[in-house]
Amino acid sequence: SGCIFCRAKRNLGNDYVIFRTKKTICLLNIYPYNNGHLLISPLRHIADVELLTKEEILDMFKSLKRAKALLKKVLKPQGYNLGFNLGRQAGAGITGHLHLHIVPRWAGDTNFMPVTG
Repeated sequence: SGCIFCRAKRNLGNDYVIFRTKKTICLLNIYPYNNGHLLISPLRHIADVELLTKEEILDMFKSLKRAKALLKKVLKPQGYNLGFNLGRQAGAGITGHLHLHIVPRWAGDTNFMPVTG
């Protein structure tokens, strides 16, 4: 029960936490589109990019850079899909806490549009 991102930020023993920074947390997606699918969210419980502070924006992109480097080293994907789903109609499964998807991609895997659709 409750927000998965807020639960994860309170529990450092969470098996899905990849890393945590001063402003963000990076988790493995429990229902991934692809192997290595990661989620980066601000620690603060907010629903939209318009509510991010400059510090949170910078930290999220530094976390994106770090997560991408980890995926490159461990899984060696050939590409990535990056994105936010804002609102239920846009495909967001968790609408109350903003999060960025990082989906590793390889030649021959399923096209991103049918997977998210």
